[in-house]
Amino acid sequence: MGEVTIKGKDGSFQAYLARPKVTPAPGIVVAQEIFGVNQVMRDICDWLAGEGFVALCPDLFWRIEPGIDITDKTQAEWDRAFELFGLFDVDDGVADMQAALAALRGHEACNGKAGSVGYCLGGKIAFLMATRSDADCNVGYYGVGLRGLLEESGNISKPLLLHIAEQDKFSSPEEIAEVRDRLAGEAKVTVEVYAGQNHAFARPGGEHYDAASAKRANERTVNFFKEHLA
Repeated sequence: MGEVTIKGKDGSFQAYLARPKVTPAPGIVVAQEIFGVNQVMRDICDWLAGEGFVALCPDLFWRIEPGIDITDKTQAEWDRAFELFGLFDVDDGVADMQAALAALRGHEACNGKAGSVGYCLGGKIAFLMATRSDADCNVGYYGVGLRGLLEESGNISKPLLLHIAEQDKFSSPEEIAEVRDRLAGEAKVTVEVYAGQNHAFARPGGEHYDAASAKRANERTVNFFKEHLA
């Protein structure tokens, strides 16, 4: 476990790397929430490493301010997180994820197979990794703003799994229904909707954390990666 440096199109940035006990192994690039590469993201990488994957979480906010590491516990941190979200350029973020994917595939611990997973803002990035990158598979948890990206869904050529909260406070019921119905026609896409759940239901310690739904989503995610990164 530790940090590595990724060389991107506009400069270098840091990423947290977690290795499994046995390598080489498949890789997973983890796209952060709006709180930066914090303990939650590092724990996710460690969990994935425990499941047998090399996990890499790049600092997607580095252009704004490198090393953002905040929580969801205070109003000041929420205010800063939304400020960062407003300053963030999604296209640059996808480019950084693509650079991280290439770096991960070339890492000595990785066997060359690699996918991505993202949460919240990262869930949106994971969807775009499915439409704009050659990642072997991708998983998104409660991605924000997916309705505006549906025109790209025809570009999905590798398996994509989306975990959607039925009562996501950042998505209207109409938006959720449109995303679900539109993607139902895509052969490579699986959409799982979690009844009664709100945004970030899988974030441990979060306001809307639901252990049962998180367990179900995480089991589906691990099985998905084991199937498509074998």
